[in-house]
Amino acid sequence: MARHRAKDLQSGGICGYTVEMKQIPNLETATFIKRYKRFFADIETDKGPLTIHVPNTGSMKGCLNEGAPCLYTPTDDPNRKLKGTLQFLKTESSWVGVNTSLPNGLVQSFWESGQNPAWKNFKFCKMEHKIHAKTRLDMVLAPSDEDFKEGCNLHFIEIKNVTMAEDGVALFPDAVTTRGQKHLEELMELKNQGFGAEIFFVIQRTDCETFSPCEEIDPEYARLLRVAHEQGVQISAFPCWIDEKKGVGIANSPLKIQL
Repeated sequence: MARHRAKDLQSGGICGYTVEMKQIPNLETATFIKRYKRFFADIETDKGPLTIHVPNTGSMKGCLNEGAPCLYTPTDDPNRKLKGTLQFLKTESSWVGVNTSLPNGLVQSFWESGQNPAWKNFKFCKMEHKIHAKTRLDMVLAPSDEDFKEGCNLHFIEIKNVTMAEDGVALFPDAVTTRGQKHLEELMELKNQGFGAEIFFVIQRTDCETFSPCEEIDPEYARLLRVAHEQGVQISAFPCWIDEKKGVGIANSPLKIQL
């Protein structure tokens, strides 16, 4: 994980902030044609048309612009039917990261970098932590491994990838998410039990100043997010810096939260 100052990269809305950049090997440029059956996208490469995997279950509203540049990672794995994975789409104002498998690693690296003052006392991290038989949360922090083993001073975090934005406002979700609603309820329950609880929104784009829940698409999620805030669940929203050559990383400059 390489550390860069955003001002050393291309100009953008988060210049001047340190960014931990995660390299994505073998990124190639293509032209986006269309998405269909949720997990399929047709693109045009310099070698001809190609159908690739879309690692995103949301609607990706506002990102699916026919003829726009895109970045993908090709594969020659004989066990894979689709010979590539869509990573980023270009909108008028920003690259947008659509791969929902990236944010957990980005947040873990953000914790390792020590750049988030809210996490300064947490020296232990575990990803994909099971809180009961049917549910895992993305991340749990503790002051030490001893605290974790004893179940003391734990801070639970659920991570969400954000691709949608309107007029500089990052919006989540882009489709109704009963699973996301359940995660908020579980975070509230953990908070009521005396644990730390946090929902961490990773905005994989560079053109936003504010984060809000998307009431128009999922009013129940928006309501639950407000209730969670009232009950002490921490709400965090951090933008990413995206560079075609250097990769993607979380900037240490949180967005304003508007509930």
